[in-house]
Amino acid sequence: MDKKELCCDCSVIHREVVSAVSAEMLQNEEFEKLTAFFKALGDNTRLRILWALDRHELCVCDLSNLLGMTKSAVSHQLGYLRNVDLVRCRREGKTVYYTLADEHVLYMLEGGLTHIREKGEEE
Repeated sequence: MDKKELCCDCSVIHREVVSAVSAEMLQNEEFEKLTAFFKALGDNTRLRILWALDRHELCVCDLSNLLGMTKSAVSHQLGYLRNVDLVRCRREGKTVYYTLADEHVLYMLEGGLTHIREKGEEE
């Protein structure tokens, strides 16, 4: 389709549909949290960290070695992921271990991967 075919040429507003959808819209605060969630997933490094943490609980040193990054860079990204509640941590002696916050993070990763793999098969 070209650009013209993608634009609506009418000025009709489907009031019943708009009203029904309007009643189900999220509050701005929830949209902001959802945006932060997807922004966190939109970074290659953070996505790699989440993928690794889905496979096993890891400390900063483990992640640093796995990803070929400095501990400082990994710590910075983990801080971001903690702030948006995608990872959690626990201390054992001097070591802090990280894991995914819950199974919903895994569902998003797996859902995204399924989507891109299906799209790749269609081409």
